Amino acid sequence: MVPVNQPTEGATVAAAVTAANSVARQSHPRQQLAAELRRLRDMAGISGRELAKRVGISQSTLSRIEAGQVVPPLPQVLDWAKAVGAEADSQDSLRTLTAAAHSPEVQDWAASLAERPHLQDDVRAFEEDAHVVRNFQPALVPGLLQTADYARRVFATFDPPYAPDALAAALAARLDRQRVLYDPAKRFEFLITEAALRFRPGPHRVLLAQLDRIISIETLDTVTIGVIPQDIEASTTIPHGFVIYENEDHALASAEPIPGSMVTRGPELVDAHRRRWVALTRMAVFDTDARVFLAELRDEIHGIVTN
Repeated sequence: MVPVNQPTEGATVAAAVTAANSVARQSHPRQQLAAELRRLRDMAGISGRELAKRVGISQSTLSRIEAGQVVPPLPQVLDWAKAVGAEADSQDSLRTLTAAAHSPEVQDWAASLAERPHLQDDVRAFEEDAHVVRNFQPALVPGLLQTADYARRVFATFDPPYAPDALAAALAARLDRQRVLYDPAKRFEFLITEAALRFRPGPHRVLLAQLDRIISIETLDTVTIGVIPQDIEASTTIPHGFVIYENEDHALASAEPIPGSMVTRGPELVDAHRRRWVALTRMAVFDTDARVFLAELRDEIHGIVTN
């Protein structure tokens, strides 16, 4: 498990949330920080272009920060505060907001699905925004690689369960997401454990078709698939699955613990995910070795289906 981020400058998460609520109670600290930074810039009468120069970032990055899409590190926030002439109390508030904004955002499954039929559009937005997507899955095949039958059976196991119409909508949205794999401007890297490749949410024929799809997708120039064999000597522990979305000026990581989805935008925690990704790649086989592994596993399952 990646450790939960500890707030900086001696602030607790509770204190950070309390201070953040003084700005905007209805939104997450990430949005509150964005709104406060924008407010300070407007009060100073400085254009986005000029402030970007003073802080040493691109104007597009500044726009993403003010939109709440990018969570800046504390030194950058303090540079921003200095550039707009923020008072000491405003700088203290920004420190507290930044600490809270760097903590993970947890979205409760039940509450989220009570408002809409599925959450696939949230994931789609991350995938479409990213230049590189790194996806580690220890328990089942990643959604971007799933066949329709495999995905339908996985969705059918969810708790809380989908209503029939919502399940159909979630399945259609997941399959539609897969078009992003063919975007030549993007790169997708997958690490999948042998246990995940053997996970069978239905008859063996379902798994056989799923393995065929993975073998086919692996041939795309935009996709790299690494396999972590069950009997490999471990160089790190196997955590929960996670995905890292990398862009030119920001990154975020997501995971799916039992209660709901968790999104991390704080640079320190994203770096922790990157370090775990690197450690996991040391246990994986790629390219020809991965193809041989997948083919042998596919032949094994095919033998079961035909006997």
